[in-house]
Amino acid sequence: MGDRVTEETAETAETAESAESAEEELLGRVLDTLLREDAYKLRGRAAPVPRADGDWLRIRIALKGLKGLKGSESVLLPVEPEGFQCDIRARRPPRLLCLPPHDGQEPAAAGTVLTGLDAVLGRLRGAVPDEDRALYDVFVDECRRALDATRLHTRVRPRVVAELGARYGERWAGMGGSVAYDTLAAFRDHPVYPTSRGRALFSEDQLRAHAPEFHPTFPLRWLVLPREAVCGDPARLPGWWPAPEELGLGPGEGRLALPVHPLTLGPPLESALRAAGLQGAARLAGRPLLDVRPTLSMRTVAVADGLADNLADDPLVHLKLPLTTSTLGQRNRRSIKPGTLADGEVAQRLVEAVIAREPRFGRTVLLADETTHLHAGHELLATLVRRYPPGLENTTVVPLAGLLAPAPAPASASDGTLVIDVLAERHYGGDVLALLDDYLTLLFDFHTTLFAYGIALESHQQNTSLIFENGGEDIGENRGSAPRLRLLIKDHDGPRVHAIRLAAMIGGGPAADLCGFDDRRILTSGDGPVADVFTTITVHLCAAAPLFELARLGRAPLDALLRRLRDRLTDAVDRLAAHRPGAAAELLRRRVLDADRLPVKAMVTAGTLFTKERSGAADINKHYVTGPNYLLRGSGR
Repeated sequence: MGDRVTEETAETAETAESAESAEEELLGRVLDTLLREDAYKLRGRAAPVPRADGDWLRIRIALKGLKGLKGSESVLLPVEPEGFQCDIRARRPPRLLCLPPHDGQEPAAAGTVLTGLDAVLGRLRGAVPDEDRALYDVFVDECRRALDATRLHTRVRPRVVAELGARYGERWAGMGGSVAYDTLAAFRDHPVYPTSRGRALFSEDQLRAHAPEFHPTFPLRWLVLPREAVCGDPARLPGWWPAPEELGLGPGEGRLALPVHPLTLGPPLESALRAAGLQGAARLAGRPLLDVRPTLSMRTVAVADGLADNLADDPLVHLKLPLTTSTLGQRNRRSIKPGTLADGEVAQRLVEAVIAREPRFGRTVLLADETTHLHAGHELLATLVRRYPPGLENTTVVPLAGLLAPAPAPASASDGTLVIDVLAERHYGGDVLALLDDYLTLLFDFHTTLFAYGIALESHQQNTSLIFENGGEDIGENRGSAPRLRLLIKDHDGPRVHAIRLAAMIGGGPAADLCGFDDRRILTSGDGPVADVFTTITVHLCAAAPLFELARLGRAPLDALLRRLRDRLTDAVDRLAAHRPGAAAELLRRRVLDADRLPVKAMVTAGTLFTKERSGAADINKHYVTGPNYLLRGSGR
């Protein structure tokens, strides 16, 4: 209660101006997304209108159902050049100008200006076909939840960050420190999905107790099931895994405990047990056991370290547990389909096989072990036991999603210092660009090599972490042959694999043995889907998004940053051409470096606004439109 009172006091400091700023920022990101994905042809059917203050788009909308109005009207949306994944974006502050009826000529300055999330999105509803309006309304609710979450984050962040500093000290080391960096990342927006902070179904109290932005600990609940009902090898579980008798459920012979996230208790869990035919055989332990801490993904929890009387002190183990919520789209459920557990293991084995053939990555790229998992035949009755490599206790492990978060040190609260600045000061003599060079070099070297084998990973900002050794102020000078920087990759399910290219690289028999995926969409018959994932994940999200943000923050000219990006990718493609002659390097030049347009994820369209039948998306996470190729800047074209 004391914390809540403190936050309510702090909330008075959140002026109407800052609250309005948060709403303007969210509305701008939402409009940018609708333009980028060309939802309902808002961009494609709009007419450009030059005005004295800049460019506008004229959008024709129906007034039916809008406060009793009839007919149609034109609204003007101010726009400006963008260039990351769309040619234009909504000009700030975001607004609509509703024009009065006219005879084909644009009025010079007349009209009503609409601002604010509800007013602008309410008016644009008139551009949505009748059959799509119900899902549009779902998205508007999603926007409201995201705004509420953003305002809540503004209130709680100072207290949470202060607590992190008190708990972890100056250097947030090892996997325990990595979870603290996850908390910083949780206060940030997704690079392209505008409402990433909102989570459906959960109340504020539930979020405070279980969401990463609050850095809480909470105990897990446990379900005991007949051993024959559970797929998975108990021998691979951690030694501290509780036996049924430790949960107060009597002798455990022939039974196995399955962890349950507290937020799935009640009707969701009961429904899952009925669907799996286990309602009579399953027993829920009356008492919780094992304190955990949420990571950035929320459904994945770290076994909390340093807690008295905890069942385990095992910071290298995380548990991925299904939740009933959706994030990054209504249809992007946070449950765990049993097949994805097997697919993650297969993908891990596949990447390990590539690293074995490319030994330079054995020192610079680490993979989380995702070969231990259990499920009882339902997406809410599953768990992944993720193990991180040993030897990380003297390192700093930072998820890419947190690299540009404001730094936690009190002195940096108002001076704009970012996590990347602290890391550069510690390991690169303060040279942020040198850090970025090392990162981009390693990132592109690894992923272009995978591409040559026909593989592209969904290793986006949440699934890729940077590892820095804490043994010296400058690793390159003080650590001898130790790499300055390493990558840590997790969540291996969901890649794209061109099996024919893979077979050409390692042989047909070994390739077949490494391609036993449950989700057959993973295997492709051509290079296109692999190149799309490489572009949208590795290039857009992992490389370009941080650089565009640094440019917006005034850290360096955008053109200079993009030339650096293109140079490092070109170096990787040239290296690939020299060491792996064949079509892969030329394909990357043609489809990425020198393409006129690049694929862009249409996440809102596929995830919320349209049904799969309407969008045509076979996979909501791999549904694309196109955008400008920012890599062409400085290319001489």
